[in-house]
Amino acid sequence: MRGYTPMNTKIETFSPDYIIPPGEILEETLEARGIKKKEFAERCGRTAKMISEIIAGKAAITPETALQFERVLGISAALWSNLETKYRLRLAEKEECERLEQHTGVLENFSSFIGQLEKRGFIQKSNSPAQKLANLIKFFGVGGVEALDNRLDAAVSFRKTQTFKSDPYALNTWLRCGEIKAADIDIASYDADKFKKALYAIRKLTTAKIEDAIPQAVKLCAEAGVALVVIPEIKGSCVNGAARWISKDKALIQLSGRYLVDDIFWFTFFHEAGHILLHGKKDVYIDEGEVTNDKQEQEADTFAQNILVPKDAWWEFMQMMNWSVDAIQHLANKLEIAPGIIVGRLQHHEKEVTSVRPNSKAHNALKSRYKWDEKEQTLLSKESN
Repeated sequence: MRGYTPMNTKIETFSPDYIIPPGEILEETLEARGIKKKEFAERCGRTAKMISEIIAGKAAITPETALQFERVLGISAALWSNLETKYRLRLAEKEECERLEQHTGVLENFSSFIGQLEKRGFIQKSNSPAQKLANLIKFFGVGGVEALDNRLDAAVSFRKTQTFKSDPYALNTWLRCGEIKAADIDIASYDADKFKKALYAIRKLTTAKIEDAIPQAVKLCAEAGVALVVIPEIKGSCVNGAARWISKDKALIQLSGRYLVDDIFWFTFFHEAGHILLHGKKDVYIDEGEVTNDKQEQEADTFAQNILVPKDAWWEFMQMMNWSVDAIQHLANKLEIAPGIIVGRLQHHEKEVTSVRPNSKAHNALKSRYKWDEKEQTLLSKESN
C-alpha cells in the first residue's frame, strides 16, 4: 500500500502539555509518509474538505473517523480519540480561564487566608488570580463561579451564639477543610449507644498527651459513626468547634484547637458531642465559645459539664469550699480526668468561688498547653516553662 509505514511509537505516546490540534499531528504524519490530503480523504471515505477542517482544528475527530484513520495509517483509533479529547479539554480550560479572569474579584473575600489553604495543602499554590480562583472552586467541590456564589451565599441554618462574629467566608472555608479531612476517615454507620460508650472512654484520654489522645479519640468516634477532625483556625473564623451531619448515618465533629489549652479543647469536644446526641440532623452547630441564651447551646454545655464531672461529684466538690490546687488534683485523680478541666470549670463559675481565686498562676499551671506541628498540622503537647 503506497505511503504505508509501520506505526510511529512517538506519535502513539504523544502527550502535549500545550494546546495543539490533533490535526497537526495528522498533517505531519501524512507529509512524512508522502500521502496527499485528497488521497487520504478518498481512502478514509471522507471529503477533502472534512480532512482539511480536521487538520485546521475546526472539525473534531469522531470515534468513527478515528477508526478510519487507524485502518489507513495503522495508528490506533484510541490514540486519535485521546488526542482529540485532550485538545478539546485544553480548549475548554483556556475558555474557562478567560471566564475566571473576569471574576477574580471573588478572591477578595478570601484574600486574608487563601495563603493558609495553600500552605496547608488544601489548594495548589499559584500566582495567577484566575488559577487561584479555579483552585478555590475545586476546593469547595463546585462546578464554577456561580455555584461557588450559591454555596457561600446560601442561607445555611447555623446554630450560633448571639455574639457570632466570624467572617462567613473564613467560617465556610474552615468547615470545608473539615469535610475534606473527614472524607479520609473510614466511618461506620452511626450508633448512638456506641458513641455514648466512646465518650466515656475518650473522657479518660483527657489525661494523656494530646498527640496520643487525638488518634485514639478519632478511632473511637469513627467506630460509632462520627468523624472527628482537628483543623487549625482559618484567619477570621473565630470558632472553637462545630458539629453537623454529613449524611443520614454519619456525623462530623470538627475542632479548631483554639486557645491551645486542654480545658477548652476537651469541653468543646464534649459540647459538640452533645449536639450529635441530643439535637437534630439538619442544623450546623457552630461554637464560638461565648455565653448564649440559645436553648440547644445551653443543653450542649450542660451535657459536656456533666459527662466530664458528674453532677453529684461537682456538687460535693462545691460544698467543700476548698478549691486549692491539691483539692482540684485530688478530684481529677478520682474522676480520671485532666485537672485543667476542673480549673476551667471553676473559672467559668468564678463568681461562686470566693476562698481561692481559680485564675492564680498555680491553678493555671494545672492546664496542659498545646502547640501546632505546622508541617503535620497536628496538635502537640507544649512543655511547661
